[in-house]
Amino acid sequence: MFALNRRQMLQTSLGTAAAMGLGSTLSAEEAKPSRWKVITFTKFLQPLSYDQMADAIAEIGFDGIEAPIRRRGHIEPEQVADELPKFVEALKKRDLTIDVMTSSINSVDSPNAEETLKVAKELGIPSYRMDYYRYDLKKPILPQLREAGAKLKDLAAMNEEIGIQAVYQNHSGANFMGAPIWDMMQLVRQYDPKYVAMAFDIGHARCEGNMAWPIQWNLVQSHLGSVYIKDFKGNNGRPEWCSVTEGEMPKQFFQLLKESNYQGPISLHVEYLHGDEGAEVSNHLAAMKRDLAWLKEQLT
Repeated sequence: MFALNRRQMLQTSLGTAAAMGLGSTLSAEEAKPSRWKVITFTKFLQPLSYDQMADAIAEIGFDGIEAPIRRRGHIEPEQVADELPKFVEALKKRDLTIDVMTSSINSVDSPNAEETLKVAKELGIPSYRMDYYRYDLKKPILPQLREAGAKLKDLAAMNEEIGIQAVYQNHSGANFMGAPIWDMMQLVRQYDPKYVAMAFDIGHARCEGNMAWPIQWNLVQSHLGSVYIKDFKGNNGRPEWCSVTEGEMPKQFFQLLKESNYQGPISLHVEYLHGDEGAEVSNHLAAMKRDLAWLKEQLT
């Protein structure tokens, strides 16, 4: 299904963007903000080789990537020592970096946690996204929050010893700890943000917080480790994820971002293609190109 060589893949994906009129009035290369590194989540590029992915990401114009190094990701946890150096080297040849490593880690007991983080640190990867804590809604919430806090305490200590930062993403859904942000921030704020911070996802914050998302944005400022960009349209009370060029992202968010002191990575998430459309890597690359051009316009 994904049998494309590198040249075919680039020609198809980038040509599709132009043919479909997906370009912006200002190209991604022309609109290049200097304050932030703009990266992208590469979950849907997993069928590509390291070299193919690096070529495609560089061609589109990203500064780096957020890479799934987790179960069913680019690299399985037990393969990190052998494979992650190869991945980093392929990116390095295109002047790209892994700025956030998406992991399966949320405690010191997570499979291969310590080895994975040590290898990542040695390779210059500055942070990793934690796996989620989840609530059992048949049980009281506060004891579960305290239990997660105990796990995070040990993990923060290991992060400090290794010298790497964990970021926790707010996600939407009834079972996700951190969906309202207040709960997870109560845990995260106890630690040095160099070792534990929040990954603020404006899409999920708006989904859960509706018009209250500016409060959530304000809340995380002391421990803001990364910013995630995704958008949606209303769908009978549920989010219908879509391109940032078609969604309902308030301009106020980008104004607040520019007024903030935040200087970390901004990660663009293109996770709205499904079915036959989502099965083709070239379609995801075309969407990334279109959305990146739009995003850089908002940031400049």
